[in-house]
Amino acid sequence: MRVPPLPATLRAYRYGLYLGEPAVAGLLAWRSRRGKEDPVRLPERRGRPGRARPIGHLVWMHGASIGEALSLVGLIEGMIARGCSVLVTTGTRSAADLLSKRLPAGAVHQYMPLDAPRWVDRFLAHWQPDLAVIAESEIWPNTVISLYERGIPLVLVNGRMSQRSFENWTRSPRTVRALLSRIAICLCQTKPDAERFARLGAPRLGVVGNLKYDSAIPPADEQQLAYLRDLVGDRPVWVAASTHPGEDATVARVHARLKSRFPRLLTIAVPRHPRRGEEVARVAQELGLSTSRRAQNGRPQAGIEFYVADTLGELGLFYRLCPLVFLGGSLVEHGGQNPIEPVRLYGAVLHGPHIHNFAEAYGALDEAGGARCVSGEDDLAAAVAELVADPPRAMAMARRGQSALAQFEGAVARTLAVLDPYVAQMKLSARERA
Repeated sequence: MRVPPLPATLRAYRYGLYLGEPAVAGLLAWRSRRGKEDPVRLPERRGRPGRARPIGHLVWMHGASIGEALSLVGLIEGMIARGCSVLVTTGTRSAADLLSKRLPAGAVHQYMPLDAPRWVDRFLAHWQPDLAVIAESEIWPNTVISLYERGIPLVLVNGRMSQRSFENWTRSPRTVRALLSRIAICLCQTKPDAERFARLGAPRLGVVGNLKYDSAIPPADEQQLAYLRDLVGDRPVWVAASTHPGEDATVARVHARLKSRFPRLLTIAVPRHPRRGEEVARVAQELGLSTSRRAQNGRPQAGIEFYVADTLGELGLFYRLCPLVFLGGSLVEHGGQNPIEPVRLYGAVLHGPHIHNFAEAYGALDEAGGARCVSGEDDLAAAVAELVADPPRAMAMARRGQSALAQFEGAVARTLAVLDPYVAQMKLSARERA
């Protein structure tokens, strides 16, 4: 298929970022001052490498933030098993911190350069990947164009296209067609995602499922888990995970409403962004709840009603500790957080109505009775009271959830099967050059 020429919009975007590079550098400096960038590794965001390129075949994989990056771990392991080194890039500090504990030997991490042409070219000139794999919906124009111009195949994996994103892209049909035509293949999570990509002009598509169903369950420090289990004992406990502003107050009010019925109840709140720990604790304290924060070495000992787990990368610990999980980002219009991890760790799941980020998973869970939708504070309080009072019912709910999600597994193997011809081609090309 003939690749269309770059439309005026993309040419203007490229030229604008050439001229605007100083302003982008200023933005990076501002983000660094606010703690959103790692100041030591800031040059990586400008395409300057932080280490040498590994010898041999190199696959570059990019996941913007924590969820996308962790979904790639199975593919990373698969590429290493095929004799390739893997460069993994992310765009957030939290993802980089978490990946530092999860990446297998044979993979290295760098920060993704911002989409300024000179920075992208500098990055590619150093790393010279044989194949680029980008997760979900990270379509950065200069990166896509530069990869195509260098003859480096770009594969979009775990691709998703929300209805809102689709409607936004339809306003620039020539722009999106020019970009999608330069992607070797888009491997989508669902048929609706693939249909939206096709309507926008993606010429090569596949539907392989969602990599997150195959992701390894989040780890937990066994000593910490045993310690916390001893502390909590037989107290009724539930966790509000990955909460967003506005939801913390709802969770705290639910505890306040239930404490007379369940005087030993422990609520564990895990804010989506740990830096909000102080704010979350203050909300609970204003309701008269005794509170401690994990980031300040607090513990959920007897007498603590509301425990704020404001640390990074410990959700696996609290999912194992708590048989009942409310997932945040769903009572506010964020789109919901990933329900797969708590279900795989035998948690009964509650969620709000705003779940479009994981609509397929929540739909299957709700239908099977492995999760329950709550509309607000009243519903949430009633559901927590019911399940805290009846642990066997919560366990049965968790088992139904596990059965519901089993049908979606296998996306890693299907994705690797599509990537295998690209791996074979890179190895063949290397032999021909030798």
